[in-house]
Amino acid sequence: MASKKNYNVVVLGAGAAGLFCAIEAGKKGRSVLLIDHAKRAGEKIRISGGGRCNFTNMHTTHKNFLSNNPHFCKSALKQFDHWSFIDFVQKHGIAHHEKTLGQLFCDGKSTQIVDMLLDEAKAAEVEIALETSVNDVNRTEHGFTVQLDTSSVKCQSFVVACGGKSIPKMGATGFGYQLASNFGHSQVETRAGLVPLTFTDGLLERCKELAGLSVDAVVTFGKARFREGLLFTHRGLSGPSILQISSYWREGQEIEIDLAPDVDVTELLLTTKKTNGKAEVATTVAKHLPKRLAEQLITLVDCQGRLADQQDKHLRQLGDMVNRWHVLPAGTEGYRTAEVTLGGVNTNELSSKTMESKLVPGLFFIGEVVDVTGHLGGFNFQWAWSSGWVAGQHV
Repeated sequence: MASKKNYNVVVLGAGAAGLFCAIEAGKKGRSVLLIDHAKRAGEKIRISGGGRCNFTNMHTTHKNFLSNNPHFCKSALKQFDHWSFIDFVQKHGIAHHEKTLGQLFCDGKSTQIVDMLLDEAKAAEVEIALETSVNDVNRTEHGFTVQLDTSSVKCQSFVVACGGKSIPKMGATGFGYQLASNFGHSQVETRAGLVPLTFTDGLLERCKELAGLSVDAVVTFGKARFREGLLFTHRGLSGPSILQISSYWREGQEIEIDLAPDVDVTELLLTTKKTNGKAEVATTVAKHLPKRLAEQLITLVDCQGRLADQQDKHLRQLGDMVNRWHVLPAGTEGYRTAEVTLGGVNTNELSSKTMESKLVPGLFFIGEVVDVTGHLGGFNFQWAWSSGWVAGQHV
């Protein structure tokens, strides 16, 4: 419940972007009300990174983000970069480590990041109203009137930081997009991103049989290519490489998977056939793939037994199956398990330097609600910090 009727700034959404924006605005002496319908602030931060929060990435550039305008994120990322947030974390004495591919995680629990932000918000005298809903926001001559479930407040600047549609069980809704539309903003079509892919029929059955098995793989769709872990599940395929490619994949199109990226399996099989024809196909392939996976692929191309007994065309077929496996996903697991929402508020209608609306002065959009989506690995948090910081300087 808001304690006052008038604020300089009202921020909707107490996630990473909203908290950071509120902190920065409070530091500048602005009176700030931060609103969220959840019971606790920073819930997505708390569950992220397996409970250790992958809070940024050492290799962050604009190339790690998807958007209809790939240059939009450059300004915010330059104004408040990953080193700036690392300094922020170190100032609070939070021990952290680099995992793979530049990903930074807390040594301890992700709640350290949440506590850090709440401490900063308190020091900046940010008022936080949890379990509070915004029913409507209207433009006035001097700013905005924000209709809450029990009262209304007025502000000069209003910041939409309520995220996207991903993980609805945590309370995610499309309310931010509705507000954007109410103020005349257009949107880039939204869809689930960083999400497992699902399959049907025979391929699904094969995935079920291999459920729990993981391999290092290269997954490709168009020009997008990621080398990370791939995991077979009861619904289809998951793991970092699949989550990454899901943000690029479009329904009805195939992806290509290399299950043994360091080995040309066709060359291996044909060469071994000449030098050691008595070797078993399964034994040869299983040196580079988990045994269960090797056996299933060999069964698919009917290539069991000794290498000497196989036709070269069947060995090539097996090699292609390992290094150039073409699969057609039926779909994704959707927003239920998606880590992010792709698309969102059209960046052409926002200032890249301030995150302020070009259509409505005093209205700001930050974080996931904007059409800027990062790769897996801490990039979406960095976008939250960067966009939140920039807006916090100008609200």
